[in-house]
Amino acid sequence: MIFTKVFGIGINKTGTTTLGHCLNILGYKHYSFDFELLSEVHNFNWSRINQIIQTYDSFEDWPYPLIYSQLDFLYPRSKFILTRRRTPEMWLQSLSAHSLRTDPIMGTKTRLMAYGWEYPQMNPKAHIAHYNSHLTGVRQYFNGREEDFLEVCWEEGDGWNKLCNFLNQEVPIGIPFPHLNKSQDVATVNHAMNEKRLRMLLDDKNLYR
Repeated sequence: MIFTKVFGIGINKTGTTTLGHCLNILGYKHYSFDFELLSEVHNFNWSRINQIIQTYDSFEDWPYPLIYSQLDFLYPRSKFILTRRRTPEMWLQSLSAHSLRTDPIMGTKTRLMAYGWEYPQMNPKAHIAHYNSHLTGVRQYFNGREEDFLEVCWEEGDGWNKLCNFLNQEVPIGIPFPHLNKSQDVATVNHAMNEKRLRMLLDDKNLYR
């Protein structure tokens, strides 16, 4: 039976879906992105967050990258996994493409709360700075805590051995390491609506330059 909570604290589009699938395979009762939880973090309401964490074993995507220090305090002896991309530019490219595929309303709300912008294309430099700041902050916070903290990059070859060694789990036999969500079919309606809205926002932004 699994007792230790495992939190994926990499921001979205860093391989979080792959991490979640791995944790499912390893037997963790897993919980992924939840917009309502992200909203409650911004409203400083922890009641449902604690309820979810007490119900499940592992977590990734929003809101957990925003609250890793609080989670570390509230749930001692938990394990934290920072996913990252090979370069910040690769992450930004992935996030930008993803922004055109998502639901125009929900995606915009999520990005506003997570990054402060409706689309990454509106301020690429701010997003790169956010990405680098998150990596630096997490690394500094968990410095010297190798038993509690793991950093992985699937694009650089990290996989079952590194993950399972950290979690004290056996490597699954006969199950290739998954690489999920590398690319997705573009939802035509969402893509068109997002492109139109993005053009309008960029035009409005240019008026004030």
